[in-house]
Amino acid sequence: MLAPNHNLKNNLIDYSSIQSLPEIWSIAAKEFGNIVALKDPHAKPEVSITYTQLYEEIKLFASGLQALLGEGISTVPSSGIPPRVALISDNSPRWLIADQGIMTAGAANVVRSSQAEKEELLYILSHSGSTALVVQDIKTLKKLRDGLNDLPIQFIILISDEPPPATETLKVINYSQLRELGVNNSLKPIASQKETLATLMYTSGTTGKPKGVMLSHGNFLHQITNFHVVLQPEKGDRILSILPTWHVYERTVEYYLLSQGCSQVYTNIRHVKADLKTYKPIHMVGVPRLWESIYEGVQKQFREQPPNKQKLVNNLLGISQHYIEAKRITQGLSINQLNPSTLEKISATIQSALLFPLHKIADKIVYQKVREATGGKLKTIVSGGGSLAMHLENFFEIVGLQILVGYGLTETSPVTNIRRSNRNLRRSAGQPMPETEVQIVDLETRQPLPTGERGLVIVRGPQIMQGYYQNPEATAKAIDSEGWFDTGDLGWLTPQNDLILTGRAKDTIVLTNGENIEPQPIEDACLRSPYIDQIMLVGQDERCIGALIVPNLDALKQWAISQNDTLALPEAGETGAESQDSEGFRRGISLDSKEVYNLFRQEVNREVKNRAGYRPDDNIGTFRLILEPFSIENGMMTQTMKIRRPVVTEHYRDIINEMFA
Repeated sequence: MLAPNHNLKNNLIDYSSIQSLPEIWSIAAKEFGNIVALKDPHAKPEVSITYTQLYEEIKLFASGLQALLGEGISTVPSSGIPPRVALISDNSPRWLIADQGIMTAGAANVVRSSQAEKEELLYILSHSGSTALVVQDIKTLKKLRDGLNDLPIQFIILISDEPPPATETLKVINYSQLRELGVNNSLKPIASQKETLATLMYTSGTTGKPKGVMLSHGNFLHQITNFHVVLQPEKGDRILSILPTWHVYERTVEYYLLSQGCSQVYTNIRHVKADLKTYKPIHMVGVPRLWESIYEGVQKQFREQPPNKQKLVNNLLGISQHYIEAKRITQGLSINQLNPSTLEKISATIQSALLFPLHKIADKIVYQKVREATGGKLKTIVSGGGSLAMHLENFFEIVGLQILVGYGLTETSPVTNIRRSNRNLRRSAGQPMPETEVQIVDLETRQPLPTGERGLVIVRGPQIMQGYYQNPEATAKAIDSEGWFDTGDLGWLTPQNDLILTGRAKDTIVLTNGENIEPQPIEDACLRSPYIDQIMLVGQDERCIGALIVPNLDALKQWAISQNDTLALPEAGETGAESQDSEGFRRGISLDSKEVYNLFRQEVNREVKNRAGYRPDDNIGTFRLILEPFSIENGMMTQTMKIRRPVVTEHYRDIINEMFA
């Protein structure tokens, strides 16, 4: 076993000398022993596993798997492509045990959610050439079973303790049986290298078949050995895990935090608010939609206060807004004034000094309560999977919760850029990770562009994938001969090398006048309105842009009450145009009324025009209110809560066509 290094700041362990992910766990077991590594308070019974126990469980899983796979697993092939074992499961301590058990056994895993569509899962199993299948439970097995007969699946492992089906013709064993097999077989050490394939992660495939992203041990280890530039946890620090653990963003940050002895608590959307207060996490990883929900929960509480208290809170927020804007200028962290003059700095310093006492008073009577709702211990929030709207940036800075936004893709393991606590430039995706290069190039010529000019973002570094599995054409399109990966994102670089993203090249809406519209910044601006819960811009090849808006019904009802009326909602599944009122509601203002239309027209006009960089073509010419939120369940959002634009567009095709008729 390698002796750990403690050469990094804050006594962090340096894993730069190891060659594969499984080597982490023997070091972690020695360093952290009886510290709780994984805790699932919502499992029945509750699960709590120390680092010593985690290492033992991983070894038992691996030795049991080796016994089932036979001699073919004894060495890593010279091709670097070991046998593939599919892992179809969701968040739980046993997911991590299975994940690292598969790698420790010398195989590569193929991961996906058990909630994914049956056809997608069967395609992934077939395309990956998986010879074994690890599934969450009997329910998942039943979903896939009739499609397994034509696949080379030799056996199936349940990571539940349910009895295997008695009539099953395929070999099926449960977790306890695999563990017993592991006890009775010795683990054969497998010397995986950095270039050895660790996992296949399939992209969502919203426009065609999903592609298998090949990530090596070295890809992940680059992230683990360099993430200390962002987070410097102490052993025993609590972290709350809510994102899909098989997703590369959550997965990679989990590897890093666990490698440093943190205690991970599993939560979910249903329990997250209570778990924040109960477990008081020190660090948390999430996506913009999660921070939006926390923000909206706070805003809802504000709206329920008496008018005089609402006025006080709004005044305090306004003062604090001016304070943080002045402070950013003094620190050189204002996106609108990256190079302030001496006079501007002096003016901002005076303004921040004058406003600071009022901001501290506001902190004591308002913002402290917001922090207490998150447990009161949160030091660092890492946000990824999409841009963070500016009103969220402002709010969390005002209330004293630090959000560090990062950027990357599955193909980049994932982090290429991320903010640091000493350079938290709002609206940016941060500076590059160590050993990582970022360039902005012309969309057509692919020639590098000067600093400050917008173009296509390309990246190069040790975290770039090996390629797409069995798809050399797609690999060649994504990675050029010099190793530059085409992200498909648009952006520009500041003189300090911060990356500012402006949209996806393929999401760009082109109007009939030739103007290109990047939807994300406009959508983010509109989300500042308390009446807008979700929004997606449309308008390709039209004279103006339009919007599909999911209203915040709670805020809308409060507004209706303020108008001395009620909101008459349509029946489930109907739009406002189809139902003027519904049973259970006193007749009042309907969702398609002139009053509601004028409210939303006023909201979008104000927020769009108040956006930095506003131009007339950004105006939303037409919009429709829709009641069904975009969600993972209806297929309109990804697992990391990003809107699937092609899916939403197709679903609402008739409404969109009518908008522009």
